[in-house]
Amino acid sequence: MATITNWHTKATSNLSRGERAADIMRNGMGSWAFVGSFVAFMIAWAITNTVLAGKGWDPYPFILLNLFLSMLAGLQGAILLIAAKRQDAISAALAQHDYETNVAAKHNIDRLLAINEQQLELIEKLLAKG
Repeated sequence: MATITNWHTKATSNLSRGERAADIMRNGMGSWAFVGSFVAFMIAWAITNTVLAGKGWDPYPFILLNLFLSMLAGLQGAILLIAAKRQDAISAALAQHDYETNVAAKHNIDRLLAINEQQLELIEKLLAKG
C-alpha cells in the first residue's frame, strides 16, 4: 500500500527563503491583527504629533508619515505580486495533486469494474450449468 502524503507538505518541503518570506508576509499583512495595529499606529502617530504641537518630531501635516506611507504604497504592489505568485504556485500544486488523485481513482475504478465483469461472467456460467 502506498504511503499517503499531504500535498501541502510535499509542495512546501523545498521552498526557497524568498518563497517562505512571501508566505509569511501574505499571512501577516492579510490579517485583521495587521490592519488593527496599522490603524492604531496611525492614530498614535497623529495624536503624538498633534498634542505635542511643535515639539513633535513630525508636526502637522505629518510629512515624515506621508513619506513612510508613500514608500509602503510603492512596495505594496511588489508584495501583492509576490503573494499572488505564491498563491498561483500553491494552486498549481493542488491542481496537480487533484489530477494525480483522479488518475489513481480512475485506475482503481477500472480495476473494480473489470473484477465485477469477471464476477458477472462467472455467475452467468454457474447459472447456465445449474
